[in-house]
Amino acid sequence: MITDQKLNLPLYSFKFKTSKNKQYIFDEIRKKFVYLSPEEWVRQNFLKYLVNNRKYPPSLISIEKKIKVLKTSKRFDIMIHNQNGNPNIMVECKSYKYNINQNAFDQISRYNLNLNVNLIIITNGISHYYINIDYEKNKFIFLDNIPIFKL
Repeated sequence: MITDQKLNLPLYSFKFKTSKNKQYIFDEIRKKFVYLSPEEWVRQNFLKYLVNNRKYPPSLISIEKKIKVLKTSKRFDIMIHNQNGNPNIMVECKSYKYNINQNAFDQISRYNLNLNVNLIIITNGISHYYINIDYEKNKFIFLDNIPIFKL
């Protein structure tokens, strides 16, 4: 069962429901039940981590919104906006079954071409990569964790 999969995140409680033999989890940001896939399990746990442990306000978080990437429509997993409403942190969630590789870094980098966020995160719930982007020096800085939210 998906919810038995232990992740490298604190343990959180969730609301679940089953409908037509499919399991759903309540997304507190979108305020609705969503289908519980392995990737969704990672996304929901990481959202709880962002809100509960790193203090990011739910009002600044968007989930699975469309963006244009090289003339095609894509969807980011999680976006955290700054107080001005501009994209600030983008999170790419992968299934815990997926080993994070260069393809994941390439994907989130393509998504960021038009957004120019300050921090990108890639997680499969077990491994987490926090990458600060220094646009002036044109370099990536790997961080140990995501900064705690400050006003």
